[in-house]
Amino acid sequence: MVFEFLRRIAAFSLLLAPLLGASAQTEVRTEQLRAELLAHAPEGVAAGKPVWLGLLLEHAPHWHTYWKNPGDSGLPTRLQWSLPPGVDAGEIQWPVPQRLPVGPLMNFGYEGRVLLPVQIQVPAGFDAASLSVQLQADWLVCKEVCLPQSGRFSLQLPTHAATSINAAVFEEAQRRQPQSVPGAAASARIEEHQLVLDVKGLPAALHGAPLGFFPEQPGIIDNAAPQQARWDGGSWQVKVPLSPERDQSPPRMDAVLAGAQGEGVQLGFEVSGPWPAPGSTPRRTPVETETVAPATSVSGTPSPAFGLALLLALGGGMLLNLMPCVFPVLSLKLLGFVAHHGQRERVAAALAYTAGVLLSFVALAALMLALRAGGEQLGWGFQLQSPAFVTALAVLFTLIGLNLAGQFEFGTLLPSGLAGLQLRHPLLDHALTGVLAVAVASPCTAPFMGASVGVAATLPTAQALAVFGALGLGMALPYLAAAAWPGLTRALPRPGPWMAQLRTLLAFPMFATVVWLLWVLGQQTGLDGAVALLGLLVALAFALWALAGPAFRHSRRAARAGVAVLALAVLALTLHWALPAWREAPAANGMAAASTEGWEAWSAERVRALQAQGRPVFVDFTAAWCVTCQINKRSALADATLRADFELHGVTLLRADWTRRDAAIGAELARLGRSGVPVYALYPAGGGAPQLLSEVLSVAEVRAALATLPAKP
Repeated sequence: MVFEFLRRIAAFSLLLAPLLGASAQTEVRTEQLRAELLAHAPEGVAAGKPVWLGLLLEHAPHWHTYWKNPGDSGLPTRLQWSLPPGVDAGEIQWPVPQRLPVGPLMNFGYEGRVLLPVQIQVPAGFDAASLSVQLQADWLVCKEVCLPQSGRFSLQLPTHAATSINAAVFEEAQRRQPQSVPGAAASARIEEHQLVLDVKGLPAALHGAPLGFFPEQPGIIDNAAPQQARWDGGSWQVKVPLSPERDQSPPRMDAVLAGAQGEGVQLGFEVSGPWPAPGSTPRRTPVETETVAPATSVSGTPSPAFGLALLLALGGGMLLNLMPCVFPVLSLKLLGFVAHHGQRERVAAALAYTAGVLLSFVALAALMLALRAGGEQLGWGFQLQSPAFVTALAVLFTLIGLNLAGQFEFGTLLPSGLAGLQLRHPLLDHALTGVLAVAVASPCTAPFMGASVGVAATLPTAQALAVFGALGLGMALPYLAAAAWPGLTRALPRPGPWMAQLRTLLAFPMFATVVWLLWVLGQQTGLDGAVALLGLLVALAFALWALAGPAFRHSRRAARAGVAVLALAVLALTLHWALPAWREAPAANGMAAASTEGWEAWSAERVRALQAQGRPVFVDFTAAWCVTCQINKRSALADATLRADFELHGVTLLRADWTRRDAAIGAELARLGRSGVPVYALYPAGGGAPQLLSEVLSVAEVRAALATLPAKP
């Protein structure tokens, strides 16, 4: 039996072998930029000799990538090197950045052609014939939209021969580096919510010239605010407002001063306080960009205060239980309720579940607020913008589904100590169910949630966390009430053999969720990413079959060890094969997908242009991972009478796809007072504030909003 078992495993491994290959590349081309790995070793590769590597980025017109401090949105380019033992890569030596205004935001980065150089340290005694270099690079390239992209590069650098074909490119990069100036002295202080920097000893060539101030630490200053700079003889001073979202008070800062010709000066300086308390800096009203009036809802209700936001969050959390993305976890809770007979057991289970929900909501909110304070444009459900998180959820639901279907038991895979812990602390299962409920609830937005979460994003941290805590309490409240209601005990059926059939039946909502997550991943990474996930799930099912089957349990110890190593190796190799597919963006971007069925791709400029032409605009802020969005798209927004009404009033339909991170969409949501999708906005012709419709859309509601518009002439 054991030999037959091993023969099957070997055959399965041979079937997977063709899938596990990988290929390297030295150049990546997309419609937005070209990226190439370059090397410069004019004296060969040896200890003490100059050896440089660099990623060359050539942007298409009007596209840009980001500096180490990206500004109000965006992400810096990241380089991960794989080099021989003892060979070390330094940090990116960032060229002087430029200011990149995007609507009301100010970002820092690069357009055109730029090289990000890195110095390489070679150890003494390095005697290989060549230096093997592998690089994983990730960047965010933006225009009106932002596209996460990545590339894998490799090259072999000869050790005993000079490599200087790219000398001119590296020399130009060196000229673009900010320089430290001996004798330059800088000091800074805080005055009335402003950072005031005084610099003396700058080069004479810069005296009287305009300079730009670029802090290396993100989230400290209001990047979009005008910088009040002046020269006083050989001294230069700048005053910059602090950021209202600032959450740190650094005693020392580093910055770059940029001249008009791209030259730069590197500075480090102490900051004398006292700093104002985080969150106390008033928000600036932008004067150099177009201002947008606050959005109004169809019902005309004003933005809720903190107390009302708590009530809305509590109600929204309760209604979240009725959203389709929570159905799989409802199945698990139903099974748990039936399994518990005693009132005390049910109450304890409900309290543990509530604790898991509350802690998860608050932790997720804290992470979101921290990232937003760092300049990220994120909102509710932001973790599902990550292909890695979507993949992890699909794996988790596959495991749960296979377990419910009786294909394996967790106790057979867990070490005896963990299995015993589960028996001694059964409430841990209920708390983890609460964590799972929050993870799968994030794709949904219930009524009242949009306003409460949007308000929370503008509140001080403690109040914002309280709003998210109220959301969690509302979500858990039905279970607490049901557990505390004695009449429920008599209404529930008695445990019996039928529960085994129910358990198997409940596996199918789990598998249905995996199908949906597979579709989401395909929208994010393309067909290759979806196929990679399928391959991983097949390998996972194989590993579970190999490790949890009766043949494994009844085999000798040596055979079990061999089977375990081989099964885990298949799983690890499949994961290694799949990872590159999840790093790459799909070939067709969201703009092409949006321009179908009468919908155009959204941009803030397009909205303003259409309004200026006298045309009303309806914008659907959506995402593939948002279940509520997809239901509205296939029901209310697909209604023939509603489409006729759009045509009657000459409404242009735009779709803003937030499936992957998009700083422009995130900024627009923040301007509308929202922090997640779905959001439906009807912009009137000629300009003015949009009307915001409810998250769970109905044909009647949209038609009522359209009725306020004049008919198309």
